[in-house]
Amino acid sequence: MNVFPSRFLTATALAFGLLAGASAMAQTAICYNCPPEWADWASQLRAIKDKTGITVPPDNKNSGQTLAQLVAEKASPVADMAYYGVTFGIQAKKEGVTAAYKPAGWAEIPDGLKDPEGHWFTIHSGTLGFMVNVDALKGKPVPRSWADLLKPEYKGLVGYLDPASAFVGYVGAVAVNNARGGSLDNFGPAIEWFKALKKNEPIVPKQTSYARVLSGEIAILLDYDFNAYRAKYKDKANIEFVIPAEGTVVVPYVMSAVAKGPNAASGQKALDFILSNEGQAIWANAFLRPVRASAVSKEAQARFLPAIEYARARTVDYGRMAEVQKAFSDRYLREAQ
Repeated sequence: MNVFPSRFLTATALAFGLLAGASAMAQTAICYNCPPEWADWASQLRAIKDKTGITVPPDNKNSGQTLAQLVAEKASPVADMAYYGVTFGIQAKKEGVTAAYKPAGWAEIPDGLKDPEGHWFTIHSGTLGFMVNVDALKGKPVPRSWADLLKPEYKGLVGYLDPASAFVGYVGAVAVNNARGGSLDNFGPAIEWFKALKKNEPIVPKQTSYARVLSGEIAILLDYDFNAYRAKYKDKANIEFVIPAEGTVVVPYVMSAVAKGPNAASGQKALDFILSNEGQAIWANAFLRPVRASAVSKEAQARFLPAIEYARARTVDYGRMAEVQKAFSDRYLREAQ
């Protein structure tokens, strides 16, 4: 005999179904700009799933696209967390699209590499240089300086991400500008360099171009050390990383919790994992500099260029770098693209 009316059973089943659906939703966190080909986010996303049960779908936006989407969706957020270059993190806070959150491991992040209130915080850093597919040079010498890239022999071989959109592109502009005597208040040297490079018909994609370097479509890409080391040691490509003779810059990449993210608790758990010993070790094994230096193994350290090479890589005033970014982008679009 059925003790419960069918209406009660139907309602109960529906309630359980809704709870199950809510639970499934809670185990997903949306991250803007977590591209699996970049900085080995693929391994990080897998580890987050394996260790926390939270699924973070891959996302191939760049930093500029991420900020633009967060602003566009401010009234009804879709993302729970975001990853971008430090200047975009600073701008995101100003736009009011970030939430204050201090993840586990917060205390070990050095001052200056995090927003005091927790609106953004560094997870790793990279050094800008030349990622060179030696085979694609077809016998030409590996370039060693910013000046070398202007030589006619490299026509059609040089690539850089759009500095008006992608953060790594802007970092390249800051790096060449400083190396050629400019400053964050004077981007003239960078503009002149980009204008001169146009004669060499550079390739200027808007998205991550790691695979295009591996294939040889782009022989020389302005990119970070971690991507070059990954190509060399993990993908076994004939790749060389060059820190240009005139100097370069090192920059942090940061993450934020998104204000009013729909799966905020899951996003926070994912951010906690990313700054955990295990999460930070993934960055180190992907040849990045984790913000928590204790996570760098001796094996990973041995794959970097010698310290004397890295002495040419310097920090800058990242707050000022953020303030002048739009003015540089506008000028680049007017004069050098």
